[in-house]
Amino acid sequence: MTSLVIAEHDNQSIKGATLNTVTAAAMCGGDVHVLVAGHNAGDAAKAAAQIAGVSKVLHAEGEHFAHGLAENVAAQVLALAGEYSHILFPATPSGKNIAPRVAAKLDVGQLSDVSKVDSPDTFERPIYAGNAIATVQSGDATKVITVRTTGFDAAAATGGSAAVDSVDAVAANDKVSYLGSEIAKLDRPELTAAKVIVSGGRALASSEKFHEVLEPLADKLGAALGASRAAVDAGYAPNDWQVGQTGKIVAPQLYFAIGISGAIQHLAGMKDSKVIVAINKDAEAPIFSVADYGLEADLFVAVPELVKSL
Repeated sequence: MTSLVIAEHDNQSIKGATLNTVTAAAMCGGDVHVLVAGHNAGDAAKAAAQIAGVSKVLHAEGEHFAHGLAENVAAQVLALAGEYSHILFPATPSGKNIAPRVAAKLDVGQLSDVSKVDSPDTFERPIYAGNAIATVQSGDATKVITVRTTGFDAAAATGGSAAVDSVDAVAANDKVSYLGSEIAKLDRPELTAAKVIVSGGRALASSEKFHEVLEPLADKLGAALGASRAAVDAGYAPNDWQVGQTGKIVAPQLYFAIGISGAIQHLAGMKDSKVIVAINKDAEAPIFSVADYGLEADLFVAVPELVKSL
């Protein structure tokens, strides 16, 4: 029984979500191999070899892997799939794009957003926006899994000494090509990797107030900025700041929910945070039911006072 983890990387280094996925793979039993499919990705393969618990790294080199196009990466995974009992992807936009293609081609059911491994064939995953946990047993010979990274501790990025084996790269898919991308440059930590997140909701009333009130607090704490769907839909914050069921799933050490009512869809994305602080003038706001610390106050008064005291 051997598991294959599909690494997310930038051709130079391994992204953090891969480390959580390696932990999940180890719980499935047997050896853990990691696939690094990239272009000039030797450094990423070497980094993967250092991950604790990894016994082998498969390095597929090709220019068509440079940007992680799902069609090309899925074809590479399928070329190797016959040797593995479990194939695991982080439940990130990239993983969610590739995994269904692999599962469909293998004619197996995908196990999505797995948050716990009970046994090699039995897994737990949240349903109903995290209000219930389903226990799912799979009889498929190959189990294709996306891993909710907040459910697993990250494997140590160093300490391993896996062998790096080169594998033949599959041919590029001639029906898809990379045209370009718009990369947002952040002066703050990336949302899903941040240890502290300051999120705002619709109560901030405008984009100007959103930034005016929240940025000083985020600056003081070295935090990432997040937003509820209502705030994003209102244009107060960009889409990639959205936290929740239809946004990003986060589990920082400290999460500030400011002016966020706590709709079930938002709670699904942040309730695994270690410490949750809520500021809202509505005493009945659902966010207080999950908050470790709650302040019933006008955010336009409370947040500036908090910043001054830090």
